[in-house]
Amino acid sequence: MKVSVDVSTCVGCGLCEQSCPEVFQVQGDGIAHILGHSCTVNHNLKEVADSCPVSCIKVE
Repeated sequence: MKVSVDVSTCVGCGLCEQSCPEVFQVQGDGIAHILGHSCTVNHNLKEVADSCPVSCIKVE
């Protein structure tokens, strides 16, 4: 899977990082960044993307 964050719409709420810290990290700039494209804990990345309040996460 390929995971991406649209940094122009990300508000840095941190829900993605709370849901899957292996893949997402809100950094000092207040924006979520991608750390990797897979999760060894098997979080459903599509569900994480759907939970984003500004829909800035894409999973392909």
